[in-house]
Amino acid sequence: MFGSAGIAAADDTDLKKTELPEGKRAGPMAIDDSSSSIFSPWPDRLRHSAIILLAAGLAMTVLVAFGELSLVRATAVFICIGAAALVPWRLHNAVASREDVRGVNPVEAAAVSAVVAGMPDPAVLLDRAGRVIHLNAAAAQLAPALRKNELAQFALRSPEIITALREAIATSETRRATYLDHVPVDRWMELIIAPVPVPTLFGGTDKCMLMTFHDQTPLRRVEEMRADFVANASHELRTPLAALSGFIDTLQGPARDDAKARERFLGIMHTQATRMARLIDDLLSLSRVELSAHVRPDTLVDIVPIIRQVADGLEPLARERQVAIEIDLPDTPVTIAGDREELLRLFENLIENALKYGASGGKVMVSLTSAVSGEGAPEVRVMVRDFGPGIAPEHLPRLTERFYRVDVGDSRAQGGTGLGLSLVKHILNRHRGRLLIESVLKKGATFTACFPQIRTLAES
Repeated sequence: MFGSAGIAAADDTDLKKTELPEGKRAGPMAIDDSSSSIFSPWPDRLRHSAIILLAAGLAMTVLVAFGELSLVRATAVFICIGAAALVPWRLHNAVASREDVRGVNPVEAAAVSAVVAGMPDPAVLLDRAGRVIHLNAAAAQLAPALRKNELAQFALRSPEIITALREAIATSETRRATYLDHVPVDRWMELIIAPVPVPTLFGGTDKCMLMTFHDQTPLRRVEEMRADFVANASHELRTPLAALSGFIDTLQGPARDDAKARERFLGIMHTQATRMARLIDDLLSLSRVELSAHVRPDTLVDIVPIIRQVADGLEPLARERQVAIEIDLPDTPVTIAGDREELLRLFENLIENALKYGASGGKVMVSLTSAVSGEGAPEVRVMVRDFGPGIAPEHLPRLTERFYRVDVGDSRAQGGTGLGLSLVKHILNRHRGRLLIESVLKKGATFTACFPQIRTLAES
């Protein structure tokens, strides 16, 4: 009997919930509002407490029937039970809301998450066990394997990071570590793990670990640039400097009054000075590109007019070497993400090398095509082909090394510095591209610069 009454009450309650208008739907807040309003219908309150009231009324009736309680006492007890059955809806919700507030860990609050997210460097907040509590977008990009509520040491594989993290957790002291990140390009990172006192759920304090990553690549690049410049400059500049010094001594001594010799020596000195200037310019350009190798250009540029500009600028050299430049470029723009000045230097080096070292073929072809890389990604390819003597296979893997020359004497006679293809490789690396070199002896060589293709809105 009581079971059917309870089911009926529950069914009525469900029916009542489905009939509530928008904004008055059943739930803790809706019940709280209805119980607090003096206009709330009493049948709704009684319907919610039907089982309790029926059970209490039956118990009081039995006790009065057997003489255990007087009618007055039974009535008083029933009134108390009825009042208690109606009041707990509001008290229960208030207590639940306070428990919900107390149940939120202060460290997991939205304010702490916002502070970590607003940090400019990659930042990760860990609990004292090493689990991730918060991380910002920069940290997620640096280490995509990081996940909230998971141990950070499983996502950070570097031994230096793991060692520093374990020591910081064990000692609750600040730890620093420097490591080399190889993906996608080499970057030197400094990790600082600092203990942070945070409030606990019950008013105490606990220690969390704040991990911040600082990119030290620019500083390292500057140091390497300085060291490389000194080493390379001292090596490559020694020959022209010795030539200049010897000719100056000759002009000041035996050839002081020899006008013909003076004219010839001054011409050689001018050539050597020009070579030194170009060498220094190439070294500085290479160092600047290496300094920003980890920062991919984000400016959209059309490479078709850039290639035409370079070809027009090298036309005097082509006429001097009696070489024809044939250009096969599309009429529509071909846009990539790149640095205009660096792209000018890249195409200038490729076409100039073809004019100098493939002049015997009498023709240089420059073309632009679209293709698909080995990984299936679309890319733009700029091919520069000459029909000269070609390059032996054993030289191909080392062509992009600094100061590597297939023929040292011929390279210096052509005014080369040995840095052109190295500069091309580093520019392509910065643009997330690649250089393909193909050559067959006596049939010329083809240098292909490949760039990632920008997807248009229609394609995406």
